[in-house]
Amino acid sequence: MSATPGAPLPHPVTGLPVASPAPPGAGWPGDPATRHTPVACDAGQVARLAGDAVDFAALDARISVCRACPRLVRWREDVAVTKRAAFVGEPYWGRPGPGFGDPHPRVLVVGLAPAAHGANRTGRMFTGDRSGDWLFAALHRAGLAQLPTSVAAGDGQRLRGVRIVAAVRCAPPGNRPTTDERDRCAPWLERDLSLAAPGLEAILALGGLAWDATLAAARRLGWQVPAPRPRFGHGAETELGVADPGGMVRLVGSYHVSQQNTFTGRLTEPMLDAVIARLGASIR
Repeated sequence: MSATPGAPLPHPVTGLPVASPAPPGAGWPGDPATRHTPVACDAGQVARLAGDAVDFAALDARISVCRACPRLVRWREDVAVTKRAAFVGEPYWGRPGPGFGDPHPRVLVVGLAPAAHGANRTGRMFTGDRSGDWLFAALHRAGLAQLPTSVAAGDGQRLRGVRIVAAVRCAPPGNRPTTDERDRCAPWLERDLSLAAPGLEAILALGGLAWDATLAAARRLGWQVPAPRPRFGHGAETELGVADPGGMVRLVGSYHVSQQNTFTGRLTEPMLDAVIARLGASIR
């Protein structure tokens, strides 16, 4: 049973009243779905709807209304209704996070999952939290993001040659999706890879879980994955052989832009900039 939707509140950019969670087609900036978008309610439906999505627009719409994981649906919607005190006057997206960025990506950035009060609130990957502050600032320094910040959907942010997605599309309790939840969500990432493949040159995996999810998705798509399985590390790099249309894609690893990593100095701005500079070479 999901939480009762919260009363409509003004969106911080448009001022349009929207309920929490945001109904598809209710006017949320960048909402890819409508009330007619097909909804996946189990693993089989995820696989089918992901597999026949003809482009990123269709894929993102279907991702954004997915209800295949009951625990994650309850959690993301409960958070959207109870809110964090700092955002009590705002509506929460409260739905899965669709991909964001260039519709013809040369670089795919893969994270773990939306943050409860970040993308689960704003409706855009890595937007509205400290992880996003780090990632978008670095992309901007590299000339790949129009703005150095990403605070809300509709704020004018644009990416050049880059698309951002996640291994799991719903905010999980404690930032820890279960194995079953990761498996149910996997076809969305597989379709992201296959749609991006014709022009894709590099993938940036933020953290070990994103690295492993990307390798597993590539293997299921029939891509050539080195054996033994490449090990994750900051700056680790390997090449994946794309089955269709052929060619090679670099997979590059980075420590995740989590507060735990950035506050402790495990990940510094120069470290992140150095990794992204290697990706930027694929676009220029």
